[in-house]
Amino acid sequence: MLYFFFAIAAIPFIYYLIAIYSTLRYFHQPAAPPDTGFTPPVSNLKPIRGLDPEAYENLESFCRQDYPEYEIVFCVDREDENVIAAIERLKANFPEREIRVLYGSGRSASNDKVAKLARLASEARYETLVISDSDVRVGPDYLRRVTAPLRDPKIGAVTCFYAPAGIRTFADRLQSVGMTSDFYAGVLVAWQLDGIKFALGTTIATTRAHLAGFGGYAAIENQPADDLLVGRLIAEQGYEVVLLPYVIETVPDYQSMRALFYKRLRWLVVMRHMRPAGHLGLLLTQGLPWSLAAVAVHPTPAVALAFLGTYACLRAAMTLTMADGMRQPRGWRDLALIPVWDAAAFGIWLTSFMRRSIRWRGADYYIREGKLVPAAVEQASGRT
Repeated sequence: MLYFFFAIAAIPFIYYLIAIYSTLRYFHQPAAPPDTGFTPPVSNLKPIRGLDPEAYENLESFCRQDYPEYEIVFCVDREDENVIAAIERLKANFPEREIRVLYGSGRSASNDKVAKLARLASEARYETLVISDSDVRVGPDYLRRVTAPLRDPKIGAVTCFYAPAGIRTFADRLQSVGMTSDFYAGVLVAWQLDGIKFALGTTIATTRAHLAGFGGYAAIENQPADDLLVGRLIAEQGYEVVLLPYVIETVPDYQSMRALFYKRLRWLVVMRHMRPAGHLGLLLTQGLPWSLAAVAVHPTPAVALAFLGTYACLRAAMTLTMADGMRQPRGWRDLALIPVWDAAAFGIWLTSFMRRSIRWRGADYYIREGKLVPAAVEQASGRT
């Protein structure tokens, strides 16, 4: 029985080895030659609500694209004066750029961002669409890189990695460690085992036709995790979703550990509803609690060395391999934070089973049959 428990406790080590192999294989793929001849006109869609840190600098980077023809289309709320002022400043500083602003989604939906995207996609001028968050900062080659794979008719969507543009707080640093050592490892294990069947919200490049194939954003405007859904629904049409080995930047805004906790918890609660088996299966990727449990069950130096030593070595190897592939310089400096992240992530995972609602942009929502229901609406109807 003891050896059976040890075998189960060692399962996360197998996952870590698969993650290391997947990362090495992914980043050592032959680089595709640049396709300078494929530059379809692009509509860059940006739904915005509130100003992120360094928002103007982020938006400015989209005006400096080395790309022949593109527009930037914003959808904002009329009362969001700071956002509107930033866009007006952008127009004044880049008069050569085609910048349009739509006010309000014109729709009634639980997911305001997706409702805005529904309007943006319907009023975009061009067939090729690039959707990106407002906290994203990109280089001049961004549009060329993310649209290039769409030349292949088998490709339905393109997404890419992202890394922090700067670290301001301890929460920012811990989040960065979690993304590099944990989240992206899971993404590449999925790529290795089943291919990419989702997208990352920081960038999605696709076309009107591919969105129309599942009913467009209007079909998912009351659901959470729109980025995951868009990738999945395009893949279900028989198209490939490409994850580029190309890293863009995001400006983190975690002012406290509480903010980081709630964002991670929201994501895990959504995953529990959307992919319950996969969410439960995360238990078998948690090397730290299993290693500590093994030591607690049989507290000998040999067991401690075997489990905790193997855990430390494999987690460090995972993190450094990913950091090297993404050309991130912080790998070595943040190794000591990996157990801190793993302990926090395990605690948040446990908490996700007890959480009935999610907090998003200052409001609470329930998830009912895959849809977002504002808590205020449900409480008013007598359901809790």
